[in-house]
Amino acid sequence: MAETTIFPHRLILAGATISGVMLALAVHMLGQRFGLDLGGLWQGAPANFMPAGSAIAWWLIAAMGFVSGYVTANLMDSAASGRIPRRMRYFLIGIGVLVLAGAGQAASAPNAIPTASGVIAGLIALVLGGIMAFCGAHFALKKV
Repeated sequence: MAETTIFPHRLILAGATISGVMLALAVHMLGQRFGLDLGGLWQGAPANFMPAGSAIAWWLIAAMGFVSGYVTANLMDSAASGRIPRRMRYFLIGIGVLVLAGAGQAASAPNAIPTASGVIAGLIALVLGGIMAFCGAHFALKKV
């Protein structure tokens, strides 16, 4: 029987958080392409309600960060012990490459929102994705 290798949980936590941040930023860039951006929060008058696109973008980024942090931490923990089949690994790598390639293509297009609010929205997406990815990875690694 093959000997299992145990990776330190901090290494898995860091890798899952980085992966979650990258996928949350990819969702942010793809969402901007479809009109879902966090920059809509600063464009309305104070008497108006928050645009629905901004709320959807907020929840999509948070959900993607949490879910990708959780799934990545579980996959990294399973991969370290050799419990993931080779074809599944290749499939997951291919999906990750396609999502990041789509985000790169979306980021290279001209931006419709003003520069200052675009930078603030990008930083908020980065922080939100990082916090949620960390929480998802920490939740996945929590041993009962």
